[in-house]
Amino acid sequence: MAITVPSVSEAQLSSVLDSAAVGIVIVDEQGRILTFNKACERLFGYSAAEILGENVRTVIAAEPMAAHDASFAECVRNGVFKSFGAGRELRGVHRDGSAFPLELSISEALTPDGRQFVGTVRDLRPLRATEQRLGELQADLVHIARISAMDEMGAALAHELNQPLTALMLYLQALERTNARQAAGGAVPASMTDILDKAMREAERAANIIQRMRHFIEKREPLRRLADLNRLVDEVVALTLPANRPGVRLVRTLAPDLPRILVDPIQIQQIILNLVRNAMDSVSGISPAEICVTTHLAGDVIVLTVEDNGPGIPPDALSHLFKAFATEQGSDMALGLTISKAIAQTHGGDLTVDPGGNGRGACFSLSLPVPEVAGI
Repeated sequence: MAITVPSVSEAQLSSVLDSAAVGIVIVDEQGRILTFNKACERLFGYSAAEILGENVRTVIAAEPMAAHDASFAECVRNGVFKSFGAGRELRGVHRDGSAFPLELSISEALTPDGRQFVGTVRDLRPLRATEQRLGELQADLVHIARISAMDEMGAALAHELNQPLTALMLYLQALERTNARQAAGGAVPASMTDILDKAMREAERAANIIQRMRHFIEKREPLRRLADLNRLVDEVVALTLPANRPGVRLVRTLAPDLPRILVDPIQIQQIILNLVRNAMDSVSGISPAEICVTTHLAGDVIVLTVEDNGPGIPPDALSHLFKAFATEQGSDMALGLTISKAIAQTHGGDLTVDPGGNGRGACFSLSLPVPEVAGI
């Protein structure tokens, strides 16, 4: 609906336009800019002196202007602007050439100089940023719900697995006693005794891992004691060797006489196991494939490194490598590294990475402080 503009002074009109929080642009039937308020100057980067008299297509890449290149008059005759009253999303063009979303509402004004069109412009970038942030938060909430469900499932599994593991250990103990009686008469080969001892140790280890996992899920204080890091490494390597992929060489270079560290041994072994398994995944398909595990003393910390000769970590994955909600990973690696880093930091240490690349594999470094305990 056309309106008649009342007579106001130029100073009054200029003051009203410049105090408006939204952009206001007035154009004639040919699309020439007649008024360009301060909000428009901030939005598009042009001063009013620069843009007055220019075609509005300079700053608004509106669909009607693309479809009807001649003039605003043709757009009016074709009824193109009738749908603009309530606002329509279009693209604005900044002085630097960048495009951004905006909402344009157009009303027609009858003036002594003919029909003019008053456009109200609102920048939609803050709204889009808010929508994107809300979307990210919603995705994070979904992940948090999954993590919460995983915690509950882990607690349930730990509870349920404790029973069969306890039964398994009882059976193995009974078998061990029977084996001991028969071994006295030379009826059981020494290799069988060795296998039985290993089975007992692994069953006990599995029970300990489940118990520590329950403590970790329930957020209890970890069970810490003085431990030999090299021995923890040896036990993990012994655990991973049977499942080691053919052709992967695992090299240990462990510094002798390292001071003991005050840690939860099961949690630290979980970190080492996670790093070794990730390294095995990294060298998949590489020949020859090699993983090097080293320990050394660096001042008041002991450092364990796990290095592979794989392709390294891509730069785009490095920024979210230790983030639990990094969906780009597409695997359990991010969650495992997130938990590993959290465990290292709760022990007063840290887990860092040299991403490698350009012919070098990735190298993860676990640093743990040497406790200030007399007599160590």
